[in-house]
Amino acid sequence: QVQLVESGGGSVQAGGSLRLSCAASGYTNGRQCMGWFRQAPGKEREGVARIYRDGGSPYYADSVKGRFTIFQDIAKNTVDLQMNSLRPEDTAMYYCAAGQRGYASCIYSAIEADFRYWGQGTQVTVSS
Repeated sequence: QVQLVESGGGSVQAGGSLRLSCAASGYTNGRQCMGWFRQAPGKEREGVARIYRDGGSPYYADSVKGRFTIFQDIAKNTVDLQMNSLRPEDTAMYYCAAGQRGYASCIYSAIEADFRYWGQGTQVTVSS
């Protein structure tokens, strides 16, 4: 089993920054691939960023490239999402997720169904 707890959401004005953190615990192999997803009201959940536990380049959705950065602290078992230049369209519930995937699958092709473990979510609201 893997447990994930998100923190760091909140409200910010457009152009501002927030940092989300995901504290992970439990079965290490079950969280080789870590990702951040988001779901806005009335919309489907979408992948934002993914990172592979053993290293390599992360994945970013086109909508957040150049603005968001995902990084991990192996010693602390955390995966953070630094969000800069926030826009109103970034408003959503953000979820941390973990799955047992290899690097190529994690970064290049992982979909929502590949992530077995999910956190409870943290709300991000960006006002114009």
